[in-house]
Amino acid sequence: MKGKNLRRSGGRPHLCRVKHLGRNYLAHRLGRLVDGLVHISLLQLVFIFVLLAIPVFLIASSHQAGKRPAGSAAASQSAQRQSLATDFPQHPYQGSPPELPQDQGAPGLRLMLRRLATTARLMQTVAHPDDEDGGMLTLESRGRGASVLLMTLNRGEGGQNKIGSNLSDVLGVLRTLELLAADQYYGVQERFSRVADFGFSKSADETFSKWGGHDVALGDMVRVIRTFHPDVLVARFSGTERDGHGHHQASSILTKEAFRAAADPKRFPEQIAQGLEPWQAKKLYIGNVCGFGAMTCPDANWTVKLNTGESSADLGVSYVQFAMQGLRHQLSQGSANWTVDPGDRFTFYKLADSIEPAKLDKDGHEKDFLAGIDTTLPGLAARLGAEESKVPRLRQELAETANKVAQAAEIAKGNDPAASAAPLMGIVAGLERLHEDINKSTLGAASKSDLLRRLEEKRSQAETALNLALNVSLSAGVVPRAEPKGEIQKEAETLTTVSPGQEFLVAVDFNNGSKQQLFVNALKLEVPEGWPTISDKTKPVAIKPGDNVHVVFRLKVPKNAKYTRPYWHRDDPETESLNQIDDEKYVTLPFPPAVLQARVEYSIGRVDGAKGQSQGKNVIGASVVAPFVDDAGTERARPLAVVPAYSVALEPGTQVISTHNGSSSTVAVGVTGDLSHDSRGVLRLELPDGWRSDPAQFAVELAQRGQKHDFTFKVFPAGLQEGRAKVRAVLEADGEKFSEGYTLVTREDLGSFYYYQPAVQHVSIVDVGVPHDLKVGYIMGAGDDIPTVLKQVGMNVTLIPAEKLGTEELGGYATIVLGIRAYDTQKDVAANNKTLLDFVAAGGTLVVQYNTGVGDFNSGHFTPYSSELSRARVSVEEAPVEILAPDDGVFHYPNEITGHDFDGWVQERGLYFMDKWDDHFKPLLACHDPGEDAQKGGLLRTQYGKGTYIYTGYAFFRQLPAGVPGAVRLYVNLLSAGHEKQ
Repeated sequence: MKGKNLRRSGGRPHLCRVKHLGRNYLAHRLGRLVDGLVHISLLQLVFIFVLLAIPVFLIASSHQAGKRPAGSAAASQSAQRQSLATDFPQHPYQGSPPELPQDQGAPGLRLMLRRLATTARLMQTVAHPDDEDGGMLTLESRGRGASVLLMTLNRGEGGQNKIGSNLSDVLGVLRTLELLAADQYYGVQERFSRVADFGFSKSADETFSKWGGHDVALGDMVRVIRTFHPDVLVARFSGTERDGHGHHQASSILTKEAFRAAADPKRFPEQIAQGLEPWQAKKLYIGNVCGFGAMTCPDANWTVKLNTGESSADLGVSYVQFAMQGLRHQLSQGSANWTVDPGDRFTFYKLADSIEPAKLDKDGHEKDFLAGIDTTLPGLAARLGAEESKVPRLRQELAETANKVAQAAEIAKGNDPAASAAPLMGIVAGLERLHEDINKSTLGAASKSDLLRRLEEKRSQAETALNLALNVSLSAGVVPRAEPKGEIQKEAETLTTVSPGQEFLVAVDFNNGSKQQLFVNALKLEVPEGWPTISDKTKPVAIKPGDNVHVVFRLKVPKNAKYTRPYWHRDDPETESLNQIDDEKYVTLPFPPAVLQARVEYSIGRVDGAKGQSQGKNVIGASVVAPFVDDAGTERARPLAVVPAYSVALEPGTQVISTHNGSSSTVAVGVTGDLSHDSRGVLRLELPDGWRSDPAQFAVELAQRGQKHDFTFKVFPAGLQEGRAKVRAVLEADGEKFSEGYTLVTREDLGSFYYYQPAVQHVSIVDVGVPHDLKVGYIMGAGDDIPTVLKQVGMNVTLIPAEKLGTEELGGYATIVLGIRAYDTQKDVAANNKTLLDFVAAGGTLVVQYNTGVGDFNSGHFTPYSSELSRARVSVEEAPVEILAPDDGVFHYPNEITGHDFDGWVQERGLYFMDKWDDHFKPLLACHDPGEDAQKGGLLRTQYGKGTYIYTGYAFFRQLPAGVPGAVRLYVNLLSAGHEKQ
């Protein structure tokens, strides 16, 4: 895959609740450890790493390490606790963005204490990435400490990409990464359903028809509610036509249904059979009650009014401004320059349903979503009702915990936040005891499950807060050798990925940044199911303030290790609107968890188990990352990933063959190896019956990891008739077959993940006549694959860089095409518009495709005669099309166009049609969505001087790469307009 979004670079990953040191830490530690090593024998510290995972080097650094950011994440201590962590997912997932300074040090400690003080849980539902009310989410999560979850129904894979050419499922991966970066600012967890973004929809009915009815997305939403246990559900949209997009409407409609359905054990009983309990949220709110961005709203329209423009001392800006910093990471949505001015910024929601009568003021309003709900720690006891008698000390112990939290929070506001460690030790120990007591109690299954989950979350927050207060930190990184070295390798030399059978080393560093002596009771590396188990037995070791413990593990990836890949896929993204789930245990997560986790259990003040009174114990975890230096010399890291030993990528993914000149075509196959040793294999093509390739096969030899060889096959089709076919590339090596490629999706401001694509070329055989002597110049806009298809069918196409438009001699071209959104994205196109119109006046043909900047386009007066671009679109791809000017040459040369040429289109007819135009323009086509008036501004033609000017909003950028025959024929005709044979 190529494009702006698929560069081999990435930011330091922030892995959910797992805190890491600064990005320079590993290099700093590995360099300075050489200076003063104090060796400790394996018997003193390291547990036995059974079988393939053996600690090979252990040292303690006795020098003073300087102040570093603290971090923590508690890992499970029992099978039950692991289960609870899955139900209340706190484990890190891949693809997370760089860590924020507001989550570290004293600000991070204060945030964690705010969260620890409340049991409030809020869940917002939206349709796409960038729909979310970021200001509200940030206010509730960071300002008020609530645990907040954002459920985004789809990943935005059907949208436009405003910074590159990547579309469809790879765009979905990119937008997931962008949303995770934004979520980091909001301070929320993220979940998705399995429905896909199939493009713009004008109604909820069409949306549900594409999504297989209500129950597919509803089931996923109910699952999230039953695992997250929100007190309040907040729909971003109203569920009415006011929401515009059909997906928006559907998201609110589903939320209203899920509010009650999640509490009904008869709905989605398979979830109950899997161990989930019904859950009834207490209140449901809907949004978009006054219009997006409205600063005023009639009192009758809203119940809750929040000022997200409120300033936060820890954030340094208002909540909505901080949220906007996160939203700006969604660059593929065009968010780069979005801003919010300081000052009040209101958001409004209306109470739509409630289990108990709402406690409204005289005007019918509430102060907050959680108004009337006891979200204090002692309130957990009150939730039990009559069952509270089964745990008689619960309320008192929770009250004591709440007092300690308040004490720690007050200390954290002062000049010595580290002093809050003392009450936090008691909080961690107390929550541990409570957890054990509740687990042993006779509480009913549902009550016990919910209470344990909430206590588990509080314990995790307390552990994180304690690690922040103590300024302890843990990092785990892939290293090239056991002995510490000072230099981090370049990316090409770093094992950012490993494959089955491969051996590698992981260095784990635990730093005591506190002023107290700590004792490591256990240090382990947690591995996926199916990998060798790891003993957690180790003798305690004392660590003085400022000291470091360094352990290196040797691992070997099992032959059956699962790859780091999306857990969902679509076989045919052009026609399927539902994702298939490949691994149910990850369903609704953004991505699967990180592959490896390091974990340390430590005691404060003495060795755990020794005589005397312990001040407390705690845990800290970190995901294993691969640190490297990018091409610019910047130190970065990304989570370690497991990938196939070979990536087999077939280019192009779509081949359009003309029946008139398709006697042969070429298929390029790139094979990249991930193994560190020499490897050999045989590469072949699997072809339709009667087809052949030259050569029949290639011998593949790769000498080192990361090496790539490209192979070109000449393919000879047989019996060419209009239709579809597939060509698959298969590499046989080491007794296995490899037939898919993987690509890193990342950006400097994002985390990273891998996109997999079958090594398959979808061949569309099209009966299309082509004027081979017609010279076409194509000026790319935001990016599309139309020129590739044109060349495949035999057109003479040259790409003209936009920056050369002012100096390029256009007279040598018969037709110039502006790629999608050219005026939006290429300032040189707008600046040289007169040059383009002069080209038309001199006898050339100019084809202009859609732009989204309606205001800028209209004010620029780019068309030769007056016209007005609009946001009108036809979203139903099957919408009937009427040919308005059947005698126009566009429908006759070089191909005869009929109504059947509009069969089989994908996703949409078109977008950003003209809605007004001068009489010089002639509309050529008309179509419309159900129940709407005909849209005639999607294809306009006019004569200007000696030449032809054409504007089209029809979605050729989707149709041609999909190999839609009629669209290919019509597009060739558009390029030939004005050059018809007389």
